Amino acid sequence: MVIGVPKEIKDQESRVSCTPASVNQFVHEGHTVYVETKAGLESGFTDEQYRDAGATILEKAEDVWAKADMIYKVKEPIASEYKYFREDLIIYTYLHLAADAPLTKELVDKKCVGIAFETVQVGRALPLLKPMSEVAGRMAVQEGAKYLTKPQGGKGVLLQGVPGVPPAHVVILGAGVVGTAATRIAVGMGARVTVLDVNIDRLGEVADIFLDKIETLYSNNFNIAKVVKDADLVVSTILIPGHKAPQLISEEMVKTMEPGSVIVDVAIDQGGSTDLTAGRPTTHSNPVFVEHGVVHYAVANIPGAVAKTATQALSNATTRYGVAIANMGWKAACKRFPELAPGVNTAEGYVTYAPVAEDLGYELKKVEDLIG
Repeated sequence: MVIGVPKEIKDQESRVSCTPASVNQFVHEGHTVYVETKAGLESGFTDEQYRDAGATILEKAEDVWAKADMIYKVKEPIASEYKYFREDLIIYTYLHLAADAPLTKELVDKKCVGIAFETVQVGRALPLLKPMSEVAGRMAVQEGAKYLTKPQGGKGVLLQGVPGVPPAHVVILGAGVVGTAATRIAVGMGARVTVLDVNIDRLGEVADIFLDKIETLYSNNFNIAKVVKDADLVVSTILIPGHKAPQLISEEMVKTMEPGSVIVDVAIDQGGSTDLTAGRPTTHSNPVFVEHGVVHYAVANIPGAVAKTATQALSNATTRYGVAIANMGWKAACKRFPELAPGVNTAEGYVTYAPVAEDLGYELKKVEDLIG
């Protein structure tokens, strides 16, 4: 199979899907890999390193897309890339289709095979989303702490406080991978931390990890409104796999917060989890906006800021399945690795993943019916 690795073109997206080590793995298995020039430079990988690993470097993105049987990238294609779509092209990347109706339509109309990292599922685990969730959770608190400072528009609060002055109150909605990572950093920085989730068992697990260093609350509208009002920093990590994120923080709740408080919406790539961030993603070039005196951080590709770390973590997780798809074709790979089947969101002109079909109003065609 011919694998294409284009340069990411979203605003300040510095990651690349594939390290030279991963390229070498594809080549070792007998595949051809085309890498767009400078695709890995922002992540610390030169064209020479890719050549040494066995890749061919191409000057133009259009050539990478045209030659490839499978495009292996990081972020969902944007409008300027739709012209490269064609029937049976495999696009293996983060897609977040429930929050992106135009992209879904293009993939369906062009009969592309869209395989989404974020919906590959083993039990309840999302193994290809997890590494970036770990990064995003850690960075959410790091970025939140920065925007709490006065020069960044915040209220001027130090997360860990000092002797005689209380620490900041950090509220984390969701106790999954992102929420736990955010909790780890917030606790490590000495903040007062409250974690909310609807899964009582998961709250118990998080309480056992952090012992008496955090407070836990059942997540419902009443409790969210209560703690958000008192919060200096809110990190919203809500995820319903494949679905558009629910808006759990209302505009009325935001109005109760002190001016200069900060909300970091990590769920923005699934559409956003607050009334004010929903459908309003920001970028690393312009990361925040202020509404009702509250600073909102809604960058949809948070891990792109730490590209070297994030690229290696992502490539480690995704290459295994990428090689399987290249070796067997996507249908046989789904049979061999059943956890890959939920990752197939579109194929042969159909939406093949139930949450996307439900959220966007498409008729569902089951992957199992296509792979036989």
